[in-house]
Amino acid sequence: MRALEIVSPGSLALVQDLGRPGYAHLGVPPSGALDVAALRLGNRLVGNPEDAAGIETVLGGLTVRAVVSCTAAVTGPPVAVSVDGRETGSHTPIPLRPSQKLTIGRPATGLRCYLAVSGGIAVPPVLGSRSTDVLSGLGPSPLEAGASVPLGPVTGVPSGADVVTASSAPPQLAVPVLLGPRDDWFADARASLNAQWTVTAESNRVGVRLDGPPLRRVSTSELPSEGVLTGAIQVPPNGLPLVFLADHPTTGGYPVIAVVRRGSLGALAQARPGTLVRFHASF
Repeated sequence: MRALEIVSPGSLALVQDLGRPGYAHLGVPPSGALDVAALRLGNRLVGNPEDAAGIETVLGGLTVRAVVSCTAAVTGPPVAVSVDGRETGSHTPIPLRPSQKLTIGRPATGLRCYLAVSGGIAVPPVLGSRSTDVLSGLGPSPLEAGASVPLGPVTGVPSGADVVTASSAPPQLAVPVLLGPRDDWFADARASLNAQWTVTAESNRVGVRLDGPPLRRVSTSELPSEGVLTGAIQVPPNGLPLVFLADHPTTGGYPVIAVVRRGSLGALAQARPGTLVRFHASF
């Protein structure tokens, strides 16, 4: 059987593909890889379709054993990768023979690395996706030591590149956002958002929690629950913003002051606690 054996999952290892969009009306979040570009790249390197499922790890520590010959690639921030104890590097196709073990180290910057394997992770899909949704519990459970993870059939040829540059996660982010729909509920929303915010340790796949000068509301109206998008910046009563990521609830009762542009979500997903963030707003 084509499979990987999980030797050690590290702190958290989840199966993720590009998610299950289109089910918000049922209360189902989109889920999927938080750093979409990293997963897409990994799949290209091993010859998979870009939407194939891989493994998302947090702060490395993942070790897998190949049950059959396959090709693997590790993407995300720069990270040490070894096969049977020998360094091989990230962001490149890695051939694995049966019984060989691949280990992902701890990245020096960033949070999430992605392991793509030829054939893709072939756990049963739920609502068209193999992604683990930590909010609703849909999809496969977090990976545990000793688990056997099935692989799909190989459909393409690894497409290694001469040079694939891995980008380190910066200590400070400038994040473009679109103001609204509730920016008029806050005092000088544009300038207030441009304050310096700090990513907190309470951040997860649901959202990035920030600390800084509380945003001041000028509206005392009650807001009925309304739909929210990935990237929505919701402001709870304490005035400290929360940027929703892929496993966010589909509705919320706190005002959304702005929405992060989709191209910046991957950088936010890689932001460790302590990373500084400034939002640059436009209409």
